[in-house]
Amino acid sequence: MSEKPACSTLKVIPLGGLGEIGLNMMVFEYEDSIVIVDCGLMFPEEEMLGVDIVIPDFSYLLKNREKVTALVITHGHEDHIGAIPFFLREFAVPIYGTALTLALIREKLREHNLLDRTELIQIVARQVVEIGPFGFEFIRVCHSIPDGVGLAIRTPVGVIIHSGDFKIDNTPVDDKRLDIARLGTYGEEGVLALLSDSTNVERPGYTVSEKEVGVTLRNVLREKQGRVIVAVFASNLHRIQQLIDIAREFGRKVLLSGKSMINNVRIARELGYLDFTRDDEISIQDLQYMPDSQVLMLTTGTQGEPMSALSRMAFNDHKKLKVREGDTIILSSRFIPGNERTIQNIINHLCRNGAEVIHEQVKDIHVSGHACQEELKILINVVQPRFFVPIHGEFRHLVKHRQLALSLGMSPANCLLIENGNVMCFGPEEVCTTDRIETGRVFVDGKGVGDVGGLVLRDRRHLSEDGLVIVSLVIDKESHEILSGPDIFSRGFIHEETKPEILYEGQCIIFENIDRQMEEAHELDCALLQEQIRRDLKRFFIRLLDRRPVIYPIVVEI
Repeated sequence: MSEKPACSTLKVIPLGGLGEIGLNMMVFEYEDSIVIVDCGLMFPEEEMLGVDIVIPDFSYLLKNREKVTALVITHGHEDHIGAIPFFLREFAVPIYGTALTLALIREKLREHNLLDRTELIQIVARQVVEIGPFGFEFIRVCHSIPDGVGLAIRTPVGVIIHSGDFKIDNTPVDDKRLDIARLGTYGEEGVLALLSDSTNVERPGYTVSEKEVGVTLRNVLREKQGRVIVAVFASNLHRIQQLIDIAREFGRKVLLSGKSMINNVRIARELGYLDFTRDDEISIQDLQYMPDSQVLMLTTGTQGEPMSALSRMAFNDHKKLKVREGDTIILSSRFIPGNERTIQNIINHLCRNGAEVIHEQVKDIHVSGHACQEELKILINVVQPRFFVPIHGEFRHLVKHRQLALSLGMSPANCLLIENGNVMCFGPEEVCTTDRIETGRVFVDGKGVGDVGGLVLRDRRHLSEDGLVIVSLVIDKESHEILSGPDIFSRGFIHEETKPEILYEGQCIIFENIDRQMEEAHELDCALLQEQIRRDLKRFFIRLLDRRPVIYPIVVEI
């Protein structure tokens, strides 16, 4: 990969999804046209206290607003569609996607009151759409949600293949396999660059077929006489279909629990992606009349989300559903890194309620929707790209994927290792890099977008770790007499009733500050007094308790 000052060719710029899991967003720019592929969110990391979701920084697109032409979506997972409502507040462009993907997007836009002002253009696999200087062909892929596509993007400088999220499953539940033949056609024609999903690159071999999970689930349900509750991703419609089929086989009725589960199943049923009749389903009201051996419940909460149906059942907070002895709980998902402790806590509480809990560490009840090493090799060999760019993954995944491409004989100069904000400029025979553009993460907290930054998060961490001390003091403006206080209130620092002597000594320090200022200046400066109180109380608390609470003095003159 050569270094050049600038390139006036095809620009490919990741705004999210490289060096992280989620936040997927890729810009394709040629002259006066920009087309964006995917617009996803990321769920907050542990240190992002109070943050609801994280979305990409749109600064580069805002600076080039007049160029933005369209948004193309590969599939309906949140890390690919979750930021669309925030994007559409700034850009009124059409969105291209498959039927199920657009249905899920439509549901989001309805919640944000954006549906009436947005053009949604439905496409099907192998359809070609011309958008400015680009020709997009949508290529069917197999993933953990139906209707996923990869992209063959015909540009003025050559063909770019964007894999989307994919795996090679030779026995998919819906019989819709990765369109390897179409990818092979492009490989024979000549592909300038392959942008390939790196999520599972650390796993050797091949991804297990989704049907294998169905076999395991069937064996589990065959043995159980009590109620069976399965926590599964609401977007994993293939697994939901298998569970519905198993329920029919063993004479069980299906109860849906959780908002996203109910909504996704409704959408999939309306579009014909699920074979699920009204006779297969029961409501919560029907539950009391059903024998336990005839109940299969599908619920949300695979990652221990606090407000999910499974979490509320585990802690006995659900108004209508209670876990009891004889129930079998199946967590049909993998433990996403960072969620392990929360999930284990849920499992412990479910066990306390008498349930048997089965998860991926006990039985093979989950498979990934992403390609493992051998499948990734197959894609590279079929596409035969001139240049290779690993995308979708943490930095270690990108490094490993590049090494995988090198092991197949690709030139090191043609295997690019880039991160968010790196600008790749492609010509027909070469690629070069330019300066980085502004990228980052925007925090969404409640209705606020971008108003929570590093300083706010630092304060939240400080408050959560060390607590808060508030000092209240009212002084007569003329006589400088104390009218009220000083009162010291502690929250998350010490219990005022168990350690009253500490707060009493704190009050003495405040009196000393007032006396000292009066002796030196013969008047009170409220701003200076507040700063002195903060400084001296901080020293006092560190010396006495080795703690550093947030100290907030309020001194008022009246």
